[in-house]
Amino acid sequence: MTTTPDIVQRRIVLIIATLAAFLTPFMSSAVNIALPSIANEFALDAISLSLVASSYLLATAMFLVPFGRYADIYGRKRIFTLGVIIFTVSALLAALATSGPMLITFRFIEGIGSAMIYGTGIAMITSVFPIEERGQALGVNVTAVFIGLSIGPFLGGYLTEFLTWRSIFLTNIPLGIYIIYQIHRHLDEEWADARGERFDIPGSIFYSMMLLAVMYGFSHLPDPIGIMALIIGAVLAGIFYAWETRTQDPVLDIPLLTSNRAFALSNLAALINFSATFAVAFLLSLYLQVVRGLDPGTAGLILITQPIIQAIFATPAGRLSDRIEPQYVASAGMAIITLGLALLTFLTAETPIPRVVASLILLGFGFALFASPNTNAVMTSVDRSLYGVASGMLATMRTTGMMLSLAIVTVIFALLIGTTQICPEVQAPFMACLHVTFVIFTILCVFGIFASLARGRVRA
Repeated sequence: MTTTPDIVQRRIVLIIATLAAFLTPFMSSAVNIALPSIANEFALDAISLSLVASSYLLATAMFLVPFGRYADIYGRKRIFTLGVIIFTVSALLAALATSGPMLITFRFIEGIGSAMIYGTGIAMITSVFPIEERGQALGVNVTAVFIGLSIGPFLGGYLTEFLTWRSIFLTNIPLGIYIIYQIHRHLDEEWADARGERFDIPGSIFYSMMLLAVMYGFSHLPDPIGIMALIIGAVLAGIFYAWETRTQDPVLDIPLLTSNRAFALSNLAALINFSATFAVAFLLSLYLQVVRGLDPGTAGLILITQPIIQAIFATPAGRLSDRIEPQYVASAGMAIITLGLALLTFLTAETPIPRVVASLILLGFGFALFASPNTNAVMTSVDRSLYGVASGMLATMRTTGMMLSLAIVTVIFALLIGTTQICPEVQAPFMACLHVTFVIFTILCVFGIFASLARGRVRA
């Protein structure tokens, strides 16, 4: 049996997009482990240090949809390749940074490259795989993300300890070069299903500024400056909506959100999911080390349970969504996540560690069932000419949900603990924060189940 050119093309696209899907979360999670070392070398205060991480997220969120739309018009492979180049070069520059502000700048540029990758990788996979194979392919891509998140903290820790934090950025360069080489050697086809349409520059600016204000506001709650930023974001959202409903070729087709129920509710489900789950690892890391007295290595071994389970089951879940309507598979995943979060609301200082691990297994399995089918639902619900926008929109929901999840934790900490450092002396209010947060996350996921079910069928 010979392999047809179409099948070869699909495999090449899947390999290239999957390698890139591993690259970006690995870098992000590995750098987070290195933040204390970066702070020591550059004498950064808490705010400056937070910018090392948040500048990357901000840039990614700001440019996801605009670059997705640009790729629909001018070529997804072109923007994807440029994104990998920018990501790789900025990683080299970050490794050579000689000051905190310089590192923050290069991290922001790295986020722009990440936006180009996120906004086009899934769109390229969707462009070449038929609908009956799409879920499995997207599942492979999602698995790469989970693997990057899993090994990033461990490998990042060892690299930082033995080769300094700069080695984290340097390790990404060979993979970036390899991806670029494979694109130029094997990938000849281009995908630009909206070719000939105009790129909406004013709408892109309004959108980026709106996301910047919203995410900045989330990260600074409950301070007045955070509230003010959210108000500015709301005003910019109104301006963006007014412009997009009047321009001929909008960067974001508003009817996608107002009349395409499957697209809108699938994105809402993704936003709710990440809002309710992203901060779980952060909270449990503090719980295991501050309350239970475990060392960072042991705590990390416990926490890695969730992403490992996600990586194992993401591809089978995607394959399942090729056979069963994604709304049912994703909704089942959201229900399992709800159960896992509900169990965490009963955490005490004496909860057996195996029970914590069991909750993480539930969360990992639930997230695997949700992520690939939900991605499949989003991409299947739109026309080919909007694959880049859909991919960018879904990634924006993920990034915004991450920031919202941390914002919820920040507000609760501010109300119940204040500015006191989290240590064994504040165990009682910390446990109260844990209970309140997990109750909120559980309630969010209940709404997420209904949003996931309400999307309806995405296949005829």
